[in-house]
Amino acid sequence: MIVHGALDHAELAALGIDPGTLLDFSSNINPFGPPAGVITALAALNPTPYPDRSCHQLRHVLGTHHGCRPDEILAGNGANELIHLIARALLRPNDSALVIGPTFGEYIHVSHLAGAQIVELRTHERGQFQLDVDALAAVIKRARPRLTWLCAPNNPTGVHLPASDILGVAEMCAAAGGMLVVDRAYQSFLHADVQAGDPLDTAAPANLLRLHSLTKSHAIAGLRLGYLLGETGVIARIATYQPTWSVSSAAQAAGLAALADDTFLPASVPQIWASSDTLRAELLQMGLPVHRADLPFMLVCSGDGAATRLALLRRGCVVRDCASFGLPAWVRVSPRRPEENVRLLSIWKEFV
Repeated sequence: MIVHGALDHAELAALGIDPGTLLDFSSNINPFGPPAGVITALAALNPTPYPDRSCHQLRHVLGTHHGCRPDEILAGNGANELIHLIARALLRPNDSALVIGPTFGEYIHVSHLAGAQIVELRTHERGQFQLDVDALAAVIKRARPRLTWLCAPNNPTGVHLPASDILGVAEMCAAAGGMLVVDRAYQSFLHADVQAGDPLDTAAPANLLRLHSLTKSHAIAGLRLGYLLGETGVIARIATYQPTWSVSSAAQAAGLAALADDTFLPASVPQIWASSDTLRAELLQMGLPVHRADLPFMLVCSGDGAATRLALLRRGCVVRDCASFGLPAWVRVSPRRPEENVRLLSIWKEFV
C-alpha cells in the first residue's frame, strides 16, 4: 500500500475522530485557496453533459501558458493518474527505472506494476538532501534506465534543482537511451518562480516529460487535475492508455478559472512563505530539528514520526509521518494560516 498525506477517513472512523474537527498539516496544499473564480465556475457548472474528452479548451489555455502546442499536452485526473499512464506506456518488464529518493512513493509503485527493475539513488540528511550529480551520472551510465523519475522541487525534502542541472540530467538519460520524467507539482511554490513561469518551457529536449499539477497550488485537490508536457509522439502514446472522460467537467472548469486568475499565486505564495518562516522559527524554539529547503513545507525530526503523528492526530492536527520515505524519525509539516499554525504549536508543546 502506498502511504500518502491527507486525511485517511477509514483510520479516523476506527479512532472515532470526526474529520471536520481536524486541521490538516500533512497535505502540501495552498491554505489561502481556492481562488474565488474557481468557486464561481463550479457554482455555474451544469453537471449533466459528458466532459470534453479531449480537454480541448484547457489544453489550448495551457499551451499559451507554457508556450507549446496543445498536442504536446495531456491533461489527467491529477498528476498521479499521469504517473501511472507514463509507466504503463513507456516501461516494459525488466526495464530499469531509476528513482531519485527520498521522494513520492508512486514512482516506485508504478514502475513495479510495469515489471521494471528499480534502481534508487538516495540523497541524505547529512548532505542536506542535496543531489550528487556526479553520482547520478555514474548510476545512469551503469543502469541505463528506460525511465528516470525526478521530483524537482522535491517532496518531501523541498530541494530544488536549477533548470541547467535538470537539462544536464536529461542529456545523461538520452545518452543512455532513456527518458527523464520531472515532476513539477510544487514549482509554483518556489520563491523566485511564482511569476516567472517554468524555465524548462523554452529548452525541453525530446526525452524530457514534465508533470504539473494545479491541485496543490490552487487548492483544488478534491477535483484532481494535472497535466503532462512532452514531445507530440510520446504524449500521443501515453494518451492511448487513458480512459475516456478521465478529467471531469468540474476539474476542467476549475482549471480554466484558476489559470485565468493571474493574481492569486503572486498574492498567496508570499503569505505561505511568511507563515512558513514563523512556524519554522517556533519549532526551532521548541528544540526540534527542522529541515527546510526551497519549498515552504518542512521536515521536523521528532525522533519517532509515527508516534508524533498519532499524538497530534488525537489532539486535532494531522502531520505526515515520513517512515514511507525512509525517514522514520521525521514528520513533514505544511504551513497553514497563521492562526492555525498557532493551534498546532500549542498542541505540540504539550508533549515535547
